[in-house]
Amino acid sequence: MAEFLASIFGTEKDRVNCPFYFKTGACTHGERCSRQHNRPTYSQTVLLNHMYHCPANFSLNPELKNNSGYTEEFLQQHFDEFFEDVYVELEDKYGAIEELNVCENLGDHLIGNIYVMFKSEDDASKCVDDLNNRWFNGAPIYAELSPVTDFREACCRQHETSECTRGGYCNFLHVKACSKEVRSRLGLEHFGKGRHIKGGGRRRHRSRSPGRRRRH
Repeated sequence: MAEFLASIFGTEKDRVNCPFYFKTGACTHGERCSRQHNRPTYSQTVLLNHMYHCPANFSLNPELKNNSGYTEEFLQQHFDEFFEDVYVELEDKYGAIEELNVCENLGDHLIGNIYVMFKSEDDASKCVDDLNNRWFNGAPIYAELSPVTDFREACCRQHETSECTRGGYCNFLHVKACSKEVRSRLGLEHFGKGRHIKGGGRRRHRSRSPGRRRRH
């Protein structure tokens, strides 16, 4: 029996533990889910809840609803600056990063989520403890350890081939890609449409410009 339960843990056959929380660290039902969300005590992966606010997302920026001036170039530059700021800040302060992924999903449980997989569980724990006492762009940061260990299972494979029919409301991660230039500066590899994995390159030192977002 124990072997059988272990074999179905986190799958649809598991009637006790939520498979979506196990795979993605988030569930559309939240605390109302009929299955358990087993929050890890130790993990290499940190979830920063709803931290990225895309300017084109009108639900987060209602004052921008009538603004049609956003180009793809502007939105990509906005994301690139955000991604590079976050990556450098977290790596410099907490330790080596194996993978950093930002969701472009629109569902309430995934929108703006950032997943950071550190090389060390201790670095991840330190990051959570510290960031829960900090603010970003005028809002508190909500950080927690995530059960996600394999982003190949967490990410939507159909999205990577532009075939996902659920679009932004898919329950698997749609990871937004930063530009080739940013990946090159940070020494990252690029998989599918967005996954950012630490590659063999070496990150060059980058000075912060005066216009970067202020943190507290």
